[in-house]
Amino acid sequence: MVQVAVEKIHDIFNQQTKHQWEMRQTNASERVEMLQRLKTNILARLEDLIAASIKDYKTPRMTAEHQVYAATEAIDYACEHVAQWMEPERVEQPKDGKGAYIVYESRGTVCIFGTWNSPMSVTIHPLTEALAAGNCVVIKPSEFNPHYNAVLQQIIEATFDERQVAFVQGEAETSEQLLKLPFSHFFFTGSPRVGKIVMREAANHLSAVTLELGGKSPSIIDKGYDVAKAAQALAFGKVLMSGQFCICPDYLFVHEQDVEAFAAAYRATTQGLLYENGEIRTTERTQIVNDAHFNRLKGLYDDAMSKGAVVLSGGTFDDVNRLIEPTLLGNVTEDMHIAHEEIFGPLTFLKAYTSLDEVLHYIQQRPKPLAFYVFSDDEAFQERCLRYTSSGGVTINGIVQHNTYLELPFGGVNNSGLGSFHGIHGFKTFSHARSVFEAY
Repeated sequence: MVQVAVEKIHDIFNQQTKHQWEMRQTNASERVEMLQRLKTNILARLEDLIAASIKDYKTPRMTAEHQVYAATEAIDYACEHVAQWMEPERVEQPKDGKGAYIVYESRGTVCIFGTWNSPMSVTIHPLTEALAAGNCVVIKPSEFNPHYNAVLQQIIEATFDERQVAFVQGEAETSEQLLKLPFSHFFFTGSPRVGKIVMREAANHLSAVTLELGGKSPSIIDKGYDVAKAAQALAFGKVLMSGQFCICPDYLFVHEQDVEAFAAAYRATTQGLLYENGEIRTTERTQIVNDAHFNRLKGLYDDAMSKGAVVLSGGTFDDVNRLIEPTLLGNVTEDMHIAHEEIFGPLTFLKAYTSLDEVLHYIQQRPKPLAFYVFSDDEAFQERCLRYTSSGGVTINGIVQHNTYLELPFGGVNNSGLGSFHGIHGFKTFSHARSVFEAY
């Protein structure tokens, strides 16, 4: 593990504090040039990034490659729009003045805390929008992907002077040292528990904070909806990265008349995705990140089974390779840990319902999730789900697409996060909206 000395952290911060005023003066062309250089250097190391992702937790090549291209797409989008974003935003002509407008100015110094499960989307993507807004940035990645971090650090150091962007590796002590510094903005991706620590520490400096957290993201399948279509989307969500991403569908509501058909469709989908000649594959599957996380998931499963849950699909655990078959449980009750903890893995459970009201009431009584998935062709049903729930984002008749469309903000609400990014929403997150009034 690369551990940066405390003195070095302070030196980087001091350099960036001084340099922030020069970064603020950069025009759109200069910011575009900087971002395009970043994209070029990322793509030059594409194969190294893919190999590193496979070494860290056996990410399938297609997934690792997609993560890189999603980041370069965000760079392209920012380059296309940054000149427009930087333009002063005129407001209605005041009666007692010459004019009024809003200037989006850089916050100054930004600290980005990344996670292990998708290092491109939680480091390079917010970095892109922080740079588009004219900030200096320190990136602190998760220590769980050392091979990926090594490549990313080389890319950052080949692209930027550390006065502009620095890549700081280390464990909890490094994060604690960074949080003691008065950055203008902290951007954190992780659990609500750690998010509270970041917010508390940031309060000491009155620093702005963006928290990208998680929670238990529910899904509801309308009575009579095509269960094969829903099962294909939801099972894929548990195969993708083995369900280790923040907007993974956590638990499902299925109408009582469709439970048997949905469970059969879920089993069939899983068989088609992961089985070959009757045997479940061990290759081209994302590992559970470490033993502690694997054992936590196994513990959730064992606890549920000991209290009366039933397996509707899956249930295979490979301790040697840290692989878990996408598993659908039924008969889950409120005394089971899986009913309350964020799963963050390839387990899920099904709750049968008879009326939409009981589903909405259940969701309303729990912390607001990062995502909500609605499967229905009935617009009135969709509208009722939107009106009587709250979540960071929603995808209707699919999964995760609200995260991939750069025109939409991505972020949580209350327990699932604070603030948002992606596209202009990220640019504004890393900017201060400064009011300007021109008097006569």
